[in-house]
Amino acid sequence: MEELNALMGGFGHVLSMHNLGLMFVGILLGIVVGVLPGLGGPNGVAILLPLTFSMNPTSAIILLSCIYWGALFGGAITSILFNIPGEAWSVATTFDGYPMAQKGKAGEALTTAFTGSCFGALFGVVIITFLAPIVAKFALRFGPPEFFAVYFLTFCSFIGMGKEPKAKIIISMCIGFMLAAVGMDTVSGELRMTFEVPELLRGFDFLVAVIGLFGISEILLTMEEGLAFKGKKATIDLKVVFKTWASLPRYWMTLLRSSVIGCWLGITPGGAVAASFMGYGMAKKMSRDPDSFGKGNEEGVLAPETSAHAAGTSALLPMLALGIPGSATAAVLLGGLMIWGLQPGPMLFVEQKDFVWSLIASMYLGNIVGLLVVLSTVPLFAAILRIPFSIIAPAIMVICAIGAFTVHGASFDIWLMAIFGVVGYIFKKLQYPLAPMVLALVLGDRAEDAFRQTMVGSKGELGVFWSNGLVGTVMTLALIALLWPLIGSLISRLRAPKHA
Repeated sequence: MEELNALMGGFGHVLSMHNLGLMFVGILLGIVVGVLPGLGGPNGVAILLPLTFSMNPTSAIILLSCIYWGALFGGAITSILFNIPGEAWSVATTFDGYPMAQKGKAGEALTTAFTGSCFGALFGVVIITFLAPIVAKFALRFGPPEFFAVYFLTFCSFIGMGKEPKAKIIISMCIGFMLAAVGMDTVSGELRMTFEVPELLRGFDFLVAVIGLFGISEILLTMEEGLAFKGKKATIDLKVVFKTWASLPRYWMTLLRSSVIGCWLGITPGGAVAASFMGYGMAKKMSRDPDSFGKGNEEGVLAPETSAHAAGTSALLPMLALGIPGSATAAVLLGGLMIWGLQPGPMLFVEQKDFVWSLIASMYLGNIVGLLVVLSTVPLFAAILRIPFSIIAPAIMVICAIGAFTVHGASFDIWLMAIFGVVGYIFKKLQYPLAPMVLALVLGDRAEDAFRQTMVGSKGELGVFWSNGLVGTVMTLALIALLWPLIGSLISRLRAPKHA
């Protein structure tokens, strides 16, 4: 009941003309970000984050979160109409979405995708509403050893449960740790790895890094591929919408199952991409007609979109409750909160209660408004893809440069952004994941501080990490997550039938 009262207070803050206007603007910008394959949720939020510095934190987070919701919706438009995934998590949507469009059912496919997306997102928000306060209250018992154990669990989960090769994840994460260490040591005050460059005294700003790593690198890749847009036309009228909605209740189990899969992979470091593929795979496996998948099956559009949006939304739970981002976008939002002077984690629910519940209330409204907006503006945003990419790409790069310059008002940051863009391009060409690098860049110094404070307090004894049940349990879970591939392989061998 306490959570519901706080949520009602959050709705009271959000339901102002100013915040509702920002919600619409954010969703429209987000749809553009999602529609253009050269951008994406993390990129759009990172590029536009500097523009929110003059806003109050509540209005700023409403704008940025709505950009994220809009991007989640927008990715389905290009997947279904153009067979080009606007987002990485929209790849699975192309399997049945584009075949539906080819059959003249683009309106049905888009309505199915958007409705599934809204359901999955709202399911994730309900999870956040009731679980985040519980997790935050529990985390108030944390000291430096417990905080380091949670950071360690996050890093180990990315390594042990990530789908990419483990060596590549570790290399990417180690580079992030190295970048996080540049600048002034917060414990001793000494300078580290500045190489007598004055601009490096403040270290690498995570925002400049993510604008380059995500925004610039995607543009470079897209320019290299010579992307051309040729797609199907789509119009959505009320008759198509209501007809599609009438057919969706028969897929209630798919909706529920995909939402649970998405929330689980959002809270853990699986991510929206893994959730979309797992949701699609489970829907195909459980379907009475699996052979129709890939040929224009409505359920094959519903499942991945529902899972992806549930994962994208629930990834904000560990960010709010523990200060640990569950996705690349959550990592960018985490940095934004820190820039605005807010400390993500359990104390946020105590010190900034109105802010937290306003954000959660905006998630409910943002997704419902996003569904209505995207259903009514599909032809408009599909028309954006008729613009030659040779015109769009330079415009995006200029926006990126402005965003990087706005952070500190230094031209040096534009050069850093360009360098990170090249690094991101190389990483993507070599298929190295960027999320572990961003995670380590954002949390590396905080994990280091927690570890060093723990070592000072325990006089260098590592046994402190098993000194009580709480920290010991988290550290043990971290080691299990790190070694999970080996544990899983061992279990498979033991279960394998022995041949005579």
